[in-house]
Amino acid sequence: MLQLRELTKYFADRAIFSAIDWHIRPADRIGLCGENGAGKSTLLKLLAGRVEADGGQLQSAKGTTFGYLPQDGLEHRGRSLFAEVHSALEELLAIQSELKLLEERLSGDHAQADLDRYAELQTLFESRGGYSMEAEVAKVLCGLGFTVADFERPCEHFSGGWQMRIALARLLLQRPNLLLLDEPTNHLDLPARDWLEDYLRHYPYAVVLVSHDRFFLDQVVDRIVEIWHGKLTEYPGNYSQYLLARDERVRALREAKRQQDEEVERIEAFISRFRYQANKASLVQSRIKQLEKIERISLPPERKRIAFTFPPPPKGGRIAIELKGAAQAYGELRVLEAVDLVVEQGERLALVGPNGAGKSTLMRLLAGVEAPVRGERIAGHNMKLAYFAQDQATELCAERTVLAEISADSPYAMVPKLRTILGSFLFSGDDVEKPVRVLSGGERNRLALAKLLLRPANLLLLDEPTNHLDLHSKQVLLEALKGFKGTIVFVSHDRYFVDHLAGRVIEVGAGRAQSYFGNYTDFLRAKQQEGDSSHSRQRVEQQVAVQTSAGVEKGERRQAHSERKQQQRHEQKRLRELSQVEEQIETLEKQLAELEQQMADPAMYQDQQRWRTASQAHQQLKGRLETAYQRWENLQESA
Repeated sequence: MLQLRELTKYFADRAIFSAIDWHIRPADRIGLCGENGAGKSTLLKLLAGRVEADGGQLQSAKGTTFGYLPQDGLEHRGRSLFAEVHSALEELLAIQSELKLLEERLSGDHAQADLDRYAELQTLFESRGGYSMEAEVAKVLCGLGFTVADFERPCEHFSGGWQMRIALARLLLQRPNLLLLDEPTNHLDLPARDWLEDYLRHYPYAVVLVSHDRFFLDQVVDRIVEIWHGKLTEYPGNYSQYLLARDERVRALREAKRQQDEEVERIEAFISRFRYQANKASLVQSRIKQLEKIERISLPPERKRIAFTFPPPPKGGRIAIELKGAAQAYGELRVLEAVDLVVEQGERLALVGPNGAGKSTLMRLLAGVEAPVRGERIAGHNMKLAYFAQDQATELCAERTVLAEISADSPYAMVPKLRTILGSFLFSGDDVEKPVRVLSGGERNRLALAKLLLRPANLLLLDEPTNHLDLHSKQVLLEALKGFKGTIVFVSHDRYFVDHLAGRVIEVGAGRAQSYFGNYTDFLRAKQQEGDSSHSRQRVEQQVAVQTSAGVEKGERRQAHSERKQQQRHEQKRLRELSQVEEQIETLEKQLAELEQQMADPAMYQDQQRWRTASQAHQQLKGRLETAYQRWENLQESA
């Protein structure tokens, strides 16, 4: 399908890729892995044709279509959400337009060529899902978290994260042969991620993606390609299998290199010992040639085992924090109603629910950033909290360096560990001397999180702490949080992170906060037992039903479409006949008016024959006019 041969790419004097060979087959599911800056996004851009290679060849099979989703930078405006996403089906819409033109032509006189073309297009339209494309658009939009009420909203009313969802929806509907996705889960909540996992598992063509969501990679890909030092190494299986296989491969390489080093050392010792002995010259030359032929084994760099621990939390009471009958509203918008929540010391609570359900609002109530409009917030004995908001990065001092900023509020005991902690959040080497003002949004978020985690606290409130972290950093954070002795309430859209940290799940939605013991998998199982599909793919199908009156079989939809077209042809015929009848009435009325004007002349009565002829003509005209009026009424009633 697509092949890279000796492909090379440089940034300045640094080789991002050095003579790589790679083959992508139809229906492959490939996950790209590697450290930040290894070249994952660059490789996707090369495959999509967004950047040029500096050497080598990129060959694709004839008819291959490419679909590329970048991490950010896309914006849609000028149309409603549904119209914008629907417009991605350009080919089907073009066929539909041509069918409409042919239908208009066929309603009158038509040629056999038009009938043949119509039959050909109708078959093509049906085979490519044209009769169900509105339902498919609704299915994808609902799957990605949009509601039916959003369909007619202008695209420019959606924020950056939702703009990326619009771009993803367009891409999925276009169904390219090679789908290239750079962090497609960045702006998706857990239900939307679950839906996308299932969609990509059943996608009929090749998918190459970059993701920092371990659970997502495990569910979607069947091959991992690791990028390191300009080279690609393939591993069969998903991400968890890749981790095991990589460790096994590195162990085998390390043993092979040890044996090779011993062999090289033995040969070099022989050469050094007998180099200047004439009677050993041939043996020495033989060993030199043998040494030159050895292909040296190079080991992939061993990953740093970075870990840190939180300062010991202050001792607190049995109850960390409590909400009683708490409600929150913003004007007419009621977000939370009568929420009762008790958080006990040492618990790990995950707040889940679709975007906009009120998770961040509940987190702000717990943090005391907002006071409830009704009810109360009760802090536990000696409660010391640390709160990480989604906009926590705005509190950083722009003029300090990264190291100075994290040092500013650090406890003295943590100072020796600051560089290690920064390294676990992707700040290493000269990065720690960068001013905060030049950091990207993601870098600022990571620094804010690293800074927050240094404060001695017995209650951590973390609103999406995993955003902008790579897989390794998420694992470091997860291990640190698992070792934390205090209480944690958090929001995260990373399924693996939630499953491995949460001991209780709080479902936020419809103004309520419902408690479920266990992790996210246990929560889903409990919801299924309750018959609630709001967190499953059935939710998507239910929402699509609202938009498309789903439940109608494909054949019934096609029959309904055929009947609708037949009704349109009947209507066109009725309108033509109605126009003809109106012209006839106008002509008869004019003739009748002229005849009555003649009959009003007194001289008419002097000529009996002339009068009888005029009277007979008058009766005939009135009869024809009455018939025309009756036909006009019948045509109007049949509309």
